[in-house]
Amino acid sequence: MSDNETRDIFVSGLRSAHAMENQALSIMKPQLSRIENYPEVAAKLEHHIRETEGQIERLEDVLEGLNEDHSTLKDLALSFTGAMAAMGHTVAGDEILKNSFANFAFENFEIAAYKSLLTVAEVGGHNAAALALQANLAEEVAMANWLNENIVDVTRRFISLREAGQTAKV
Repeated sequence: MSDNETRDIFVSGLRSAHAMENQALSIMKPQLSRIENYPEVAAKLEHHIRETEGQIERLEDVLEGLNEDHSTLKDLALSFTGAMAAMGHTVAGDEILKNSFANFAFENFEIAAYKSLLTVAEVGGHNAAALALQANLAEEVAMANWLNENIVDVTRRFISLREAGQTAKV
């Protein structure tokens, strides 16, 4: 494979990651606006939204360093699908649980994407990008771990609210 082909794969992957992070924002922001009874989830989402905005900046910096820009079309398409996914859970009586499952799955998707991008960066000799990609990966791993460690507590709180006759609203 030529250096140009590897570079093209890398740039395409960076653009996809940029769009993926915009999709993540379009999922998390509506969730955050609806959370009432889960302050720990709200705090973590708010924190991860800020991290995600930083991840987007890092990806833009890497793309700029390659004299490339992000794909507006990919950004718009994935942001739209993210918003639709977030909206789809609002009609569920167990929205907080559905959001938790979906967020955990999405975080693991992002982890896989960053691991793949780091591999392409290594193969293509794009060592300058590695720190930014490793920082993004570490934040996604931390969020996935937090979701994994807290799903039992979120589920118990949901059951407790429902059994008490209170709204278990997100």
